Amino acid sequence: QVQLVESGGGLVRPGGSLRLSCAASGITFNIYTMGWYRQAPGKQRELVAAITSGLLVNYADSVKGRFTISRDNAKNTVYLQMNSLKPEDTAVYYCAAKITGSYDYWGQGTQVTVSS
Repeated sequence: QVQLVESGGGLVRPGGSLRLSCAASGITFNIYTMGWYRQAPGKQRELVAAITSGLLVNYADSVKGRFTISRDNAKNTVYLQMNSLKPEDTAVYYCAAKITGSYDYWGQGTQVTVSS
């Protein structure tokens, strides 16, 4: 079956960095668009970043210049490098996969907390 397993979340001080990883199995990873979403308490889930099979990327305006999405097709893994973290980045971060249209598969999420 399809599994997306996130890791790398945790507690970090403002201005710090984290790298999230999402390991995929059960899909032909290299043909999928991979996305990172986040959901903060009381807020709607939002797309943070996405990377297509052709390595086209897009970012939410709130993270441009601070976050970088990348993928390693040999390892079936997508990454989210998060720098200059702010308290408002605190959320549960989810990995998702799709070929076209809506995202078909989701991970269980990893908590990121930015606090001094």
